[in-house]
Amino acid sequence: MAVTVPKPVTRPPSAASSRPGAAAVTAVLVLLVAVLAVLDLTQGTAAVGASEVWKALTGRSDPSDASVVVASRLPRMAAGVLVGVVLGMAGAVLQAVSRNVLAAPDTLAVNAGSYLALGLLGASGVSVPLLASSGVAFVGGLAAAAVVLGLSGLGTGTVRLVLAGTALTLGLMSVTEGLILLFPEQTEGLYQWNQGSIGQNGFDGVVQMLPVALAGVTGLLLTARRVDALALGDDAARGLGVPVRATRVTVVVMATLLCAAAVTLAGPVGFVGLCAPALVRPLARRFRGFAKSRAAMPLAGLAGAALVLGSDVLLRAVVSSERAVAVPTGVVTSLVGAVFLVSMAMRVRDTGEAGAPDRLRIPGRTAFVTTVAVLVAALVGVTIAAVLIGDSKLLLGDVVNWTRGRAGQSVSFVLDTRVPRVLAALGAGAALALAGTLVQAVTRNPLAEPSVLGVTGGGALGAVILVTSVPAAGSWGLAGSALAGSAVTAVLVFGLAARGGFRQNRLVLVGIGVAAGTTALISLLIVLTDPFNSAKALTWLSGSTYGRTMPDVLPVALVLVVGTVVAVARRTELDLVSLDEDTPRLLGLRLGAGRLGFLVVSVLLSATAVACAGTIGFVGLVAPHAARALVGRRHVRVVPVAMLLGATLVCAADLLGRTVIAPAQLGAGLMTAVIGTPYFLYLLVRSRR
Repeated sequence: MAVTVPKPVTRPPSAASSRPGAAAVTAVLVLLVAVLAVLDLTQGTAAVGASEVWKALTGRSDPSDASVVVASRLPRMAAGVLVGVVLGMAGAVLQAVSRNVLAAPDTLAVNAGSYLALGLLGASGVSVPLLASSGVAFVGGLAAAAVVLGLSGLGTGTVRLVLAGTALTLGLMSVTEGLILLFPEQTEGLYQWNQGSIGQNGFDGVVQMLPVALAGVTGLLLTARRVDALALGDDAARGLGVPVRATRVTVVVMATLLCAAAVTLAGPVGFVGLCAPALVRPLARRFRGFAKSRAAMPLAGLAGAALVLGSDVLLRAVVSSERAVAVPTGVVTSLVGAVFLVSMAMRVRDTGEAGAPDRLRIPGRTAFVTTVAVLVAALVGVTIAAVLIGDSKLLLGDVVNWTRGRAGQSVSFVLDTRVPRVLAALGAGAALALAGTLVQAVTRNPLAEPSVLGVTGGGALGAVILVTSVPAAGSWGLAGSALAGSAVTAVLVFGLAARGGFRQNRLVLVGIGVAAGTTALISLLIVLTDPFNSAKALTWLSGSTYGRTMPDVLPVALVLVVGTVVAVARRTELDLVSLDEDTPRLLGLRLGAGRLGFLVVSVLLSATAVACAGTIGFVGLVAPHAARALVGRRHVRVVPVAMLLGATLVCAADLLGRTVIAPAQLGAGLMTAVIGTPYFLYLLVRSRR
């Protein structure tokens, strides 16, 4: 007879014993914030030490030292404390009310919504006071949060919330970046502001935002008991007389108000609202004094202030004072937050599939042939239009003469610059579509694609490193650098995700975290090497084909040929790998080696596409899904249809981007993001049903 040994019961600490511990922890955090604040005051381009700071505060210092401390460093320190406190408290209450450890102003797209609202305000040319700007940011952030929470649901779908927030963020950021490129004078400085900087010119901004922050904090503290009741579950909260829906709406509004104050004052300082509550959550489990929201929220605020000030101190300790002035604090917090997101993704237990499987349908051969014929006709039409239409309109006869070497000088100049752009768009679109098809088949995750998994971001980082360090680098060097960046991120993402199985949503979460890290590093490189040329950074990151030549197209063309041959030759293996884990093994296939081979090909395709046309997102998601919807799941049909769709989509996006608002231009990546974001959100809604 088996004997069951009872497990020892761990008694929670009593209230009497936990209160001194909670008070001690709070005192330590307050002391840490104070120390970091003093260190932050002593850092800068001017040599002002702790003694000079003390003399300036007591009115006994040299006038020049006092002006530096009072006009610049004290406002910067005060802004860091205020931004950290409000973001930490907002993140804590959003996680509590949604019962989701990944809820934060970043993952709810609040920052992106505020960024777009302020971008629209700037593009309109209307000048408004700081408080009015805060109101505009509040409306934009609240609208974005409402969309994400509506799509993901409250209390369910930990991963779904991050996916919806990330997709909406990409779409909103693309629209905003398009506004910056279209209205450079009206939106001057908005790109640098978006990185999140606590630097201030005087106390005006802090003084104006302080009442807004106090109003939001007071509102959250007044609703703290209702938030605690929500933690018991909706039914239990209703039994206690708590209006569940009204409480959630009120809390989200108050948290968004805090985020709007922080965004207006310092720009989007990334991931503080995610990291600060995660840091204090273990303390809440250890000390009962922090179990209630009324105590946990201020503690998260202190942790947020320590994060912001610590990031600013670390930045100025590592980077020279002259360069540190140009580097936004938000870049450092985004790097820290990316690491946090990846580590939390490894611990989150969410084994549900990311999206609904495609319907098992096998269209006839006639349907397949008809689909291919229609897509080929569409591709040919878009290609001809892209060659003929632009700032100078041409005729087919001009193209024929150009191919025979008999065109005039003006026509030759136009086609010599336009044809490589068209070929780059076609090659990049087909390569990204094929890469997405391979990744989705191998991982059996319908939301997996190169840009979501961070592979495209890694390629962009590698390319930007080469461009900023060796401006005269050639096409093959650029492709090699992009390949190295994509390879490193792919090994990181797939290696970490493999621990839980490729079918887990962990793969997408890790990819999103790595992508956030690469974006922060790219911003850091741009700021350090060429802080005033934000247009160059935006052009590259928006997926532009501007200035491409025939040598730039050659790497992606060669890799595309190799990838197509591999995908078609091993189409049966692709079909089996996409089914389940057991079937390929029963048939004697080496599942690990096959997966690795397909992933290597997808990385090559993504890297060369990035080197050829910059960062273009969502093509690897939309094209495979649409292909399976049209011709079924067999990869002998999916591969050519997806490649045709990808090439047509990117070529059409590039054509629209350079003609609709001519002579201004928008990158193809911005256009595909605007198209891909609604489709991504539709997939989430469909999988929820």
